[in-house]
Amino acid sequence: METREHETKTVYVAVYDTWSDWEVGHAIAHINSAQWQRRPGRYQVRTVGSSTEPVTTAGGVRIAPDVSLAGISPQEAALLILPGAGLWDVSDDLAAFGHAAREFLAAGVPVAAICGATAGLAREGLLDDREHTSAAAEYLAATGYQGGDHYLEAAAVTTGDLITAGPTEPVAFAREIFAKLDLYEPHVLDAWYRLFAHSDGSAFPVLMAAGS
Repeated sequence: METREHETKTVYVAVYDTWSDWEVGHAIAHINSAQWQRRPGRYQVRTVGSSTEPVTTAGGVRIAPDVSLAGISPQEAALLILPGAGLWDVSDDLAAFGHAAREFLAAGVPVAAICGATAGLAREGLLDDREHTSAAAEYLAATGYQGGDHYLEAAAVTTGDLITAGPTEPVAFAREIFAKLDLYEPHVLDAWYRLFAHSDGSAFPVLMAAGS
């Protein structure tokens, strides 16, 4: 995904009550950091809620969304990230974010969903014909979706413009997001993953060289 030299595109991160804090922290922090990036400043992270009223995460953190869902469009966006949340499984309150994911994918803008958000995409019919993963095959099967044959037992899966991951794989999820955004050189991305996923000390020299 290429952008013009001075163009900054927005990565939208959905926020809602019961938002799973731990699932997107790596992605948000490193998209916003210039360290190790191939072309710093290409992306900005903005939070998007059902409205701009504050929400409370699963960890009890209050977040005031930057913008409401009705105020965004795929045209100015680089990516839409949908974190997990308890609300995905107990109500239809987040269905509008599934509809937004459909709109973004139809416009050729990537969508990344983790944990409960994958169930939201399943209910939206977006996983019926795409390879994907989630917390467990049985979890998605409970939605009644038709994509069971496309389920993969993997940390994270990228299929075209769709990224999916399970709740215990925030680092693999971030890696797929960074690859889709072309954030790092491939060898730097490999080092980043080795460091944060496996505490591999041999990754440090690669990252230090990239940041110098």
